[in-house]
Amino acid sequence: MKFYDWRMDYIKAGKGFHVDIGAFSTPIQGGGAGTTITQNEPEGIVSIVAGYTLIPIRIHVVCQMPLIAADNNESEILIAVDKAAALAGDGTATAETPVNMHTGSSNTSAATCKSATTGAYTSPTLGMELAHAVKLGNLYSTNDSSMWADLSLLYEPLTPPILTGPCAIYIYWGGTVATSGFAQVEWIELKDA
Repeated sequence: MKFYDWRMDYIKAGKGFHVDIGAFSTPIQGGGAGTTITQNEPEGIVSIVAGYTLIPIRIHVVCQMPLIAADNNESEILIAVDKAAALAGDGTATAETPVNMHTGSSNTSAATCKSATTGAYTSPTLGMELAHAVKLGNLYSTNDSSMWADLSLLYEPLTPPILTGPCAIYIYWGGTVATSGFAQVEWIELKDA
């Protein structure tokens, strides 16, 4: 029996895109370059205007956990969607360039991709949560991170949402202690007829 993956049809047609958030050994500081998740300072953004549709197929976030400073220190990852608006143009972040997942395709993405927000955007309305992970630390001795372990989140939906623009995917990480991380984001992008 031959396995069929509908996503590959779109990727072969040059409609699959990928963007990295953080690169090599340089992570993005969570919490809008602070600590706790801040709704208007995401660590990663994929935004699309009206006339396009996004279908997220894979988002992988891996965080670097700091030493535990106190019992019940917490770090988390959140992937959510503003279903009604694209990214506002008023914040400060690093522009990222998405690449086509079919390296032989000349198609470019219409999405705006950003990372490492340091100047707050108008707060998005997070109307759909795609995935959420939380790690709570236990302190057995001073600055013992052995029970902290890792924090990662792999979002590979069996039935992904179809996000009609204007809309945006927001990726956050942070916690009660400084948490840095990396993400890889992949989506199918369709131009509406």
